[in-house]
Amino acid sequence: MSKLLIGALAGAMTFGAVAGAWAQDNSVTLQLKWVTQGQFAGYYVAQAKGFYEEEGLEVEIKPGGPDIAPEQVIAGGGADVITTWMAAGLAARERGVPLVNIAQPFKQSGLLLTCLKEAGVETTADFPGKTLGVWFFGNEYPFYAWMAKLGYSTNGGAEGVEVLKQAFNVDPLIQKQAACISTMTYNEYGQVLNAGISPEELTVFNYRDEGVGMLEDGLYVLEENLEDPAFVEKMTKFVRASMKGWEYSRENPEEAAQIVVDNDMTGSMTVEDQLYQVTEANKLTEGSTGALDEADYQQTVDTLLSAVSEDNPAITKAPEGAFTHVVTDGL
Repeated sequence: MSKLLIGALAGAMTFGAVAGAWAQDNSVTLQLKWVTQGQFAGYYVAQAKGFYEEEGLEVEIKPGGPDIAPEQVIAGGGADVITTWMAAGLAARERGVPLVNIAQPFKQSGLLLTCLKEAGVETTADFPGKTLGVWFFGNEYPFYAWMAKLGYSTNGGAEGVEVLKQAFNVDPLIQKQAACISTMTYNEYGQVLNAGISPEELTVFNYRDEGVGMLEDGLYVLEENLEDPAFVEKMTKFVRASMKGWEYSRENPEEAAQIVVDNDMTGSMTVEDQLYQVTEANKLTEGSTGALDEADYQQTVDTLLSAVSEDNPAITKAPEGAFTHVVTDGL
């Protein structure tokens, strides 16, 4: 997350007071971390199947995008609740945006580093001297934590790695601008395969398996709003319906994929692609009740704190009050 973005987040908090007034009605605005896709199938399913309506809620789902920071949107009063990765949420909290995790639909992380074997990458020992593609805007924190754990500099050179600020596509790998790129199990990894590269030609590292996995796609609200019992009740209804949507998605992936496509305003999606996404995203929600596992939370915090540096400025101290079970205790 850039310094400019962090400054904007802090400045936008002056408008956050309006959020408390929203707890007086049954409307909920959800700001997604990224564009409409299978990653968010549970929410679109909950809306399409009437699960929100059954709870008496009117839910607006706002897609994200490369120019949309959910943390900034909620700080400015543009949403009641957002989806974001915990590293980004904790970073924003430390910098003055009091985000609180109220639920964790994604039990597992899906972040990968996908490498071409022909680029000479078979193990992590092959990273030095290589160019690695990394997403930024809050997505870089797991990568820097991993490199710190491995003891590799991120400033290039024969003993370190060269960091390529990767756009949200797989072009650097296809065009061989980087030996490895960031991918998600439910999205970009499939794009690499669709480009004609077989799994046998790839070396894939799962951040979770490398001991630096961090919680992704949690639900976050502003701390001040949790002081309102009506808001807490509304969020409990919202989370309950959302988890019902994820359960339905796991049981009916084909229908869930069609629902996602029906909500895409670009007209560029196919059911086949979204079925792949939904199927993979469903794997990450498997086993989640919606309640945050404190051990998973602590692993994320410990990983971030183990790699505090100028390159990895996520958090510098253990956060306090960054999550609550007050919402999920009522499910």
